[in-house]
Amino acid sequence: MTAPAFREPPVMTIVTGATGWFGQALLASLTDAHGPLHRRSVRALVSSYDGVADLAALSGVEPVIGDVRTTPGLGALFAGLPADGPVDVIHAAGVIHPVTPSEWVEVNARGTANVAATARSAGIRRLVHVSSNSPFGVNPHRGDVFRADEPYAPYLGYGRSKMLAELRLHDEVGRGLDAVIVRPPWFYGPHQPARQTTFFTMVRKGHFPIVGDGTQRRSMVYVDDLVQGVIKAELVDCPPGAGWWIADTRPYEINEIVAAVTGALAAAGLGVARRQRHVPAIVGRVAAAADAALQRRHRYVSQLHVLGELGETIACDISAAQRELGYAPSVGLAEGMRRSVEWCLAEGIAL
Repeated sequence: MTAPAFREPPVMTIVTGATGWFGQALLASLTDAHGPLHRRSVRALVSSYDGVADLAALSGVEPVIGDVRTTPGLGALFAGLPADGPVDVIHAAGVIHPVTPSEWVEVNARGTANVAATARSAGIRRLVHVSSNSPFGVNPHRGDVFRADEPYAPYLGYGRSKMLAELRLHDEVGRGLDAVIVRPPWFYGPHQPARQTTFFTMVRKGHFPIVGDGTQRRSMVYVDDLVQGVIKAELVDCPPGAGWWIADTRPYEINEIVAAVTGALAAAGLGVARRQRHVPAIVGRVAAAADAALQRRHRYVSQLHVLGELGETIACDISAAQRELGYAPSVGLAEGMRRSVEWCLAEGIAL
């Protein structure tokens, strides 16, 4: 098998979604002067002066206040680009759990269209769009995995918005933009938001709802491995429009994921409940139906949405990323959860 060829890193890397979970992990790698992914110049889009303050400790990052929801809101981000070499864009801005479902369309779909069109006009070398598993819905049965050429079957409003984002991106590829897509499933690790901390706390207290028998499977990826996959997608020499799943080598049963969290919490010296809460499979189906009904009324309840997905299998096949990118996940589930718990404790986050 021929090893993939890679381009030289750009003279400037533009990052949207810089203060999000993945964005923070990405910037930590790009600004690590002793790390293999270090970049000499990074421009980061933030939505307010609070975001500027959040990035103040990072050397070599130029924060730019803007808004992906409008083309004028991106003007400063793409102004005054260096003339001595290529510029790449990593588009990670997005909304998963909105206040109202309209944010999905405004940020995920329209925002991606705006970033892609502006990047094309600015002559950037490559744009990497960080997408999701949601444009492809859930697997039809527990033994199935999503393949690289999987057809769209979006899961509710978020899935539709990310599908539309991918379609708008392909429109710009047809107009000359060099853009590729990475599709992470459930990722985890340092810089996690409150919802991931809640997951750890629920497991520690024995309150996490395992739907059915817990043998439904989920693909997972530690955030550092996701960063690796995104950078490989940015630099690989390939035709525009390609897309890859970025995850661990195999999916895990929900029971296995919960056991990994339990082990990590116990290893950190935290008291952990001996049993978890099991609920009938019908609870997940009812939650999914209620979630869909609320979204039709332009309402969204994150807890209901998460419960509705917990009974489903969402698993993917990463062989295309392994073959075409040389992607090789290096942090397994147990080790990743251990690092995640240790990061929370080091940050003073109560679990």
